[in-house]
Amino acid sequence: MNSTSGDHPFTNDLINETSPYLLQHAHNPVNWNPWGEEALKEAKKENKLLIVSVGYAACHWCHVMEHESFEDSTVAAIMNEHFVPIKVDREERPDVDDIYMTACNLVSGSGGWPLNAIALPDGRPIWAGTYFPKEQWMNILNQFVKLKDEDYEKLEESADKLTQGVKSMDEVVKVGLKNEFDSNQLASFNKNIFNVSDYELGGRLGAPKFPMPSIYEYLLEQHRITKDEELLRTINSTLMAMAEGGIYDQLGGGFARYSVDAQWLVPHFEKMLYDNGQLVALYSRAFKLTNFTQYKDVVEQTLEYIEREMTDESNGFYSSLDADSEGEEGKFYVWDTQELKDLLKDDYPVFASYYNVREDGNFEGHNILNRSLGDVQVAFNHKISVDQVKEIIDRCKNTLMEVRSKRIRPGLDDKIITSWNALMISGYVEAYKALKKPAYKASAIASMKFILDNQVKENGRLNRNYKEGKSTINGFLDDYALTILALIDVYEITFEKEYLDRADALMSHAIEHFFNEETGMFYYTSDLDPPLVARKTELNDNVIPGSNSSIARALNELGILLYKNDYVELSTQMLSNMEERLVDSDRTDFYSNWAMLYNEKVHTPYEIAIVGPDAAKLRDEMQAIFLPDALFLGGENEGEMKLLEGKLQEGETYIYVCQNKVCKFPVQDVESAVELMTR
Repeated sequence: MNSTSGDHPFTNDLINETSPYLLQHAHNPVNWNPWGEEALKEAKKENKLLIVSVGYAACHWCHVMEHESFEDSTVAAIMNEHFVPIKVDREERPDVDDIYMTACNLVSGSGGWPLNAIALPDGRPIWAGTYFPKEQWMNILNQFVKLKDEDYEKLEESADKLTQGVKSMDEVVKVGLKNEFDSNQLASFNKNIFNVSDYELGGRLGAPKFPMPSIYEYLLEQHRITKDEELLRTINSTLMAMAEGGIYDQLGGGFARYSVDAQWLVPHFEKMLYDNGQLVALYSRAFKLTNFTQYKDVVEQTLEYIEREMTDESNGFYSSLDADSEGEEGKFYVWDTQELKDLLKDDYPVFASYYNVREDGNFEGHNILNRSLGDVQVAFNHKISVDQVKEIIDRCKNTLMEVRSKRIRPGLDDKIITSWNALMISGYVEAYKALKKPAYKASAIASMKFILDNQVKENGRLNRNYKEGKSTINGFLDDYALTILALIDVYEITFEKEYLDRADALMSHAIEHFFNEETGMFYYTSDLDPPLVARKTELNDNVIPGSNSSIARALNELGILLYKNDYVELSTQMLSNMEERLVDSDRTDFYSNWAMLYNEKVHTPYEIAIVGPDAAKLRDEMQAIFLPDALFLGGENEGEMKLLEGKLQEGETYIYVCQNKVCKFPVQDVESAVELMTR
C-alpha cells in the first residue's frame, strides 16, 4: 500500500525488495507489488485484473515509461483502482518474463522491454505489449476496464487461447536415439549463417546489431576443423568491427549491449555482464587463433573494466551498468569536440584522427569514440612514428579517463546473478589460457569459490540471486547449466577434481528437479518452485546460449570427463530431439549452441590427458594453442578419474591424445601432441 515515507510522498511494497530495478519503482504512486502468491491472492480476492510490468535496471525505455506513466498520479489512479499492479525484474525472474514475453510475441509479433501485460487474477495473460506513451497507456487500461465490466467472457476466451499458445511455443517431441549425426549438415549450418551475415560491416545483416558470441564460437570451431578461410573472414570482420566501433568503450573497455545502427557506431549504452563474459572468452580464443594484438587488447581492457567497475568485494560480479546518467542516454560516454580540444591541446589532432572525432559530432552533436584508421595510417597522416602515436593516445586516454571518472556515473545494478557470473568466470578462464596472466586464473577461482560458498545450498540446489549478503531465488536451468560449464572450465586450468565433483552434484540435482521424462528435455523451472500458468522449456539460443543447449553440452563434456555414458547418452537424446528443428531452420544463428553440440557429436572431442610432475606446465603451454575440440584432464598423479588410470609413469610427464577413450602413443612435448590431433 502507498504511504508517506520520509521525503517521499509515496512508498509501495517494492521498498522491501533488493533488486535495484524494483527499488527504482518503490516510490511511484502506483501500488506496485513484487511477483508472488500474495499479489495473486489479492487479485482473486478483489476480482481485479493483473498488470504485470517487466523490465530491468539498465533499460532506457523502462525509465522513460516510468517517468511518463508510472510517476504520474492520474495514471496511477487508474492502475490502482482497477488492477493489481506487479513489477518484475526480468533478470531475477526470467521464468515470469518468458511467459509474458511469449504472449507479447504472439499478440504483436515482436517483443522487448519494458514489457507490460494484462492478465486474469490467476496469471493467465490476456494481452501484452512493450513501451507506450502516457496517453496510449491510459487508453489501453481504460479499454480493459470496460471489457472486464461488459464482456468478461471475452477476456476468458483470450486468456485460454493465449495461454495455450504460450504452452505450445516450445513443444518438442521425443524421438528415437540417434547413433550418429550427418557431418554434411555442418556445411549446411555454415551456409545458413553466411546467408544472414553482413560481410562488409560484420555481424548479422541489418540493424540493430547484437554481438551474439555463440555464433562466432561455433564458426571458430568449424574453422579449426575445415580450415575454411571464408569462415575466418566472417569471424574477423565481426570481431574487428565491434572492437573498432562505438559499441566498444574505447576509453574504459567493455562492450555495450547492442548497436542501434548497422555500423556498430551508436550503442544502446547499457553494459551487461553476460555480454562481456562471453566476449572476453570469444576474443581470447580468436587471439589464440590469429595472434591479432587488437584482440588481446580487447581482452585486457575489458577485464580491467570488469575489475574496476563490476567486481564486488565478495568476488561476485555485478549485473549491469545503466544506459542513462543524468537522465540522458550515453551522457557518461560521449564527448563534445570543443571539450576534447580544450583537454587534449596539442595532442588533439592525432587523437581526433585516431578516434574519428568530427567537428559536428557523430551522435546528437556529440562524439562517440570509434576507429576507422590503423596506427600506421594515423602515423603516416601526421608524419610521426607509430610509437609516437601510441604514446599520444595513451596520454590522451589517461587524461580523458580522469575527467570521465568525475562525471555522474550511470546507475549500477549490483545484484549478483549466478548464471551471468558463470559466464564471466568462463571468460576469465579463456583469458588465462590465452594470455597466461596469473591474475585471471586467480579471479576465476575466487569467483567460483564465491558461487560454491554462497549460492550452492543443500542437496546440490543452487540459488540465482545474491545481494547485500543474502542469497535468494531458487535457481533456474541456465544457472545450473552455465555454472556446471564454468566448473569444467576451472577444472581444466587447475586439474583439481573437486570442481568436477561439484559439477556432478549440480547435474544430479538438475536431472532430478528439471528433467522432463516425456520429452527428454529440461524445463526451465524446478519442480520445487510454485507453478506458473505454463512450465516452459527454453529451446532457442540467443544473446545468451539457451539453457537446454547449455545443459546438453555440459552433459556431454562432463560425461566424457567422468566416464558417465548416461550423461553422454542424455545429451545425444536431446540433440536427437532438436535435429529436425535445427536442420529445417534457415536461421542456424538461433541454434548456434546446438550446432556446437552437433559438431561435438560429429567430431568427438579429444581427451588430452597430461600426467606427471610437469603436468601444469605442459597443460598451460598446450592450452595457449587454439584447440576448441579438446577437453583437458590430468595432474601430477593419476587421481581417481578412470580416464587417467595407468597413465602415470614415475618421474616422467606424458601427454596422451585420446578419443572415445582410445589413446595414441603418449608423447612428452606439446608440439608432438598437437600433431596427433588430426581430423
